[in-house]
Amino acid sequence: MRREWLYAWLMLLPALVVLATFMHVPAIKTVIASFYSTPHGLRPSRFIGLANYQRMIADPVFWQAMRNNLIYAVIFVPLSMAMALVMALLVQGRIVGRAFLRMAFFTPTVLPLIAVANIWIFFYTPGFGLIAQIRDLFGLPALNLLGTGTTALYAVAAVAVWKEAGFFIIFYLAALQTIPPSLVEAAQLEGASRWQIFRRVTLPLIMPTTLFISVNAVIDAVRLIDHIFQMTNGGPNNATNLLFYYIYRVGFQFWDTSYAATLTVVMIVILSLLALGQIVLVDRRVHYK
Repeated sequence: MRREWLYAWLMLLPALVVLATFMHVPAIKTVIASFYSTPHGLRPSRFIGLANYQRMIADPVFWQAMRNNLIYAVIFVPLSMAMALVMALLVQGRIVGRAFLRMAFFTPTVLPLIAVANIWIFFYTPGFGLIAQIRDLFGLPALNLLGTGTTALYAVAAVAVWKEAGFFIIFYLAALQTIPPSLVEAAQLEGASRWQIFRRVTLPLIMPTTLFISVNAVIDAVRLIDHIFQMTNGGPNNATNLLFYYIYRVGFQFWDTSYAATLTVVMIVILSLLALGQIVLVDRRVHYK
């Protein structure tokens, strides 16, 4: 028994070393750095306590980024998951061109987000972009979706939904294929409609996968910023400035690493609480085999 226990820890050791080296140690150093000032030239960093956190609370750009991220997450998480589930249900059955549809749905996932952003910039370009051409056909006025503060955030969120839904479809397809056909056949014999089968059979059985996807979608709603770089740079007037992008600007453009560490700590705490809340609340409705 002791030998098996030793073998188990030896097999886990490489993964634990990688996690500690690239995740746990940097996280601890980030927390420590948030209590110090940023060193400049010959002036070393010094302990300043909660000054960085007080600065964060009084920072209007931080609160704007938080608000933007909340709206972005509310759009991205449910829409990307719903699209992925609908597409998975569509290509799960025996339909003509199923392989082509699966490839088409998954293709955006393998594209770099910068390339995806460039494609959508063409769609959004006022005057001659795809959306502008469609609006012109119906006699609608030109609209600068990325250059208008009221629409820019929704425009960049649509790009992320389009790209990430194809990634989530993989997990939903795998989950749907584990559902025993006998359960569906029994429901059909009882006279259940397609909606009733989906609600009473399919949805409960794929809830573990839904929980996994929802946690990852929330994380993606914070960490996906490549298209922000390419499409808006956080503008106009911070309308698309998300928390992770703001951390990048503070840390690598303004070179205020201590304040960036403070923002990172807050981001990690928020993500941890959201993930824990999802697991605690949704796990009650999850049926594990």
